[in-house]
Amino acid sequence: MQRERTLASRVVYDGIGLHSGKPVHMELVPAAPGTGIQFMRSDLPEALPVPATAEHVTATLRATTIGAGALKFFTIEHLMSALHVSGVDNCLVLLDAEEPPVVDGSARTFFRLIADAGTVEQDAERQVTVIDRIYRVDDGSHFIMAVPYDGLRVSFTSLNEHPLIGVQYYDIEVTPEAYEKEIAPARTIAYEKEVAALQANGLGLGGSLETVIVYNDEGWMNPLNFPNELVRHKILDVLGDLRLAGMIRGHIIAVASGHALNTALAKQIAEERE
Repeated sequence: MQRERTLASRVVYDGIGLHSGKPVHMELVPAAPGTGIQFMRSDLPEALPVPATAEHVTATLRATTIGAGALKFFTIEHLMSALHVSGVDNCLVLLDAEEPPVVDGSARTFFRLIADAGTVEQDAERQVTVIDRIYRVDDGSHFIMAVPYDGLRVSFTSLNEHPLIGVQYYDIEVTPEAYEKEIAPARTIAYEKEVAALQANGLGLGGSLETVIVYNDEGWMNPLNFPNELVRHKILDVLGDLRLAGMIRGHIIAVASGHALNTALAKQIAEERE
């Protein structure tokens, strides 16, 4: 029997949000068994925490947003990805802004901070989300599905019309060791021609060559961590978005899926479990 786990000690990190561009102080706080992952505003003590679950997803434009009433937290997927693979069942995420720090656009720093803090076993049985049938969500040209598998595996095909990127495929058996080396360092990506439009719409205000890898019609504007960094980052996002349905055991297969399809699959899985 697996038991739930929480952080062994508090994690503290300061940075800026990717889309808001606002400074943010983040604390990851150990939480009691059965709490799950919850996001709370440290500067709004009267506001209730928002559970990081599929039913609380409110938007998926360029990031995954959860909320309750007027309260929202966006771009949670990188942190959720690191918490998922680190095996953290229960954690309170305290923020004094709406968005976790972007750091370098990957999950590497989050994963290492969690590893440094360590985790401890709790006196509660872990409720693993076991994929025992086929789940699928698609929009005609893109899809994501979950099938039974004894472990956690992701197979992703990304499709990009730009000749610099094209079709990329990556398949990984997800373990903490493989994730740290192959997925966590993969950063978020942007096309230079889209940046001005995004910022005009209040998105990507914290984006820079230190927080995003950017390409234009001539090539990459900053060095890559991997030749196929885009598809690896897509897997990072999938692992964060699917954590909204719990600790997953199954094989996730996707073609050109984004946050909308990822979270729709998480909702489908979560609703059936309920």
